[in-house]
Amino acid sequence: MKKKIKSYIYAGMLLQIIAVALTGLTILSCEKDDSEGGTPEIFYVRVTDPLKSDSLVTHAFMGNTIAVIGENLQTVKELWFNDKKAILNTSFITNTCIIVTVPDDIPETVTNELVMITYDNKQVSYPFGVDVPAPLLQSMLCEYVTDGGTAVIKGNYFIDDPNVPLQVFFPGNVEGEVLNVDLNMIEVKVPSGVGVGPVVVKSIYGSSRSSFYFRDDRGIFLDFDTKMGAGWRPGKTQSASPDGISGNYVALRGSLANDWDWVEDDLAVELWGQAAGLPAGPLFEGDPSKMTLKFEAYVVNEWSGGWMQFIFSPHSTANNSVNSNDALARGFWRPWEETGSYITGGWVTVTIPLADFKYTHNASANNLSLVYPDNCGSLTIFVWGPVPTACNLFICVDNVRVVPL
Repeated sequence: MKKKIKSYIYAGMLLQIIAVALTGLTILSCEKDDSEGGTPEIFYVRVTDPLKSDSLVTHAFMGNTIAVIGENLQTVKELWFNDKKAILNTSFITNTCIIVTVPDDIPETVTNELVMITYDNKQVSYPFGVDVPAPLLQSMLCEYVTDGGTAVIKGNYFIDDPNVPLQVFFPGNVEGEVLNVDLNMIEVKVPSGVGVGPVVVKSIYGSSRSSFYFRDDRGIFLDFDTKMGAGWRPGKTQSASPDGISGNYVALRGSLANDWDWVEDDLAVELWGQAAGLPAGPLFEGDPSKMTLKFEAYVVNEWSGGWMQFIFSPHSTANNSVNSNDALARGFWRPWEETGSYITGGWVTVTIPLADFKYTHNASANNLSLVYPDNCGSLTIFVWGPVPTACNLFICVDNVRVVPL
């Protein structure tokens, strides 16, 4: 048997070289062998990376692609990992090889077996484990939640095993009370006394730390408490009705009835670097391609027209010509476009990667990008654009910042 397995490995390596040369793909194409066979047999399972052709595996993560090597495999019509059925592509099945992707669904019944079912309903099993990743933390509905409030974490692989319950730890290693869990979301009560920093989620399959920060205070240049707007329209601030999440916020309030209604006094806030007395230079530090703009927002009334435009401009900006200056790349927040209207029902965190600052004022892409650092010394926020449906806007904004992705 060792001799047979060794010959299959050599054959597999040769086939990989041929496949890469002919197709440029990294996934190995199976050897075509139309010979008939009887009951399928698995000799081994390996990875599909041509550079690791001799790497045999006994388990793999969900979503990984593997090559099952054996004989009589052309008789297989179904392939199961635990209790989850894999999708088979006949183009990747031959007598000696099946290339298959491990199902992404978490098994409910764990057998640690790969089971093949043939066209004549024979079953053949082979020992093979499926690894479930540690929790994947992608974002929070709102990164600023008060003590005792409910935080919502979004991601994947949130497994609350009865024997090993899911745990959430806030900065300071303070554990929160988990209120509700499904595979992609956690609702957790924020404990008292937590600080600023990443969140940690632990499950039976491991522990993960978030790349985002809870109550993120990095890179803030507008908090409307100590870091104020400056320019012709520094913004109208308040702290109640609705309640703020960290002191004062700017309230953008105004009616839009027609396309491109110019309501700058009520629907704009400016931070012009020179007017604010800031030192010359950009409002943030770092490669824009690796940074993102974030802020908290509360859309109180239904929003159905006008785009919230974010326009970085030079430190010496001294007039509102930036609003329609098509030489300045800008980013947009326009969530109402997907459904026709948008409302949050509470505070949420909004993320706009700086790589998406590539548009003119009418949202056309024109090979623009942020000119850093020269054109990043000021910021204007202005709600302006098409208005399919008239609306009375009331949008609260706080904690405007640029942080690493």
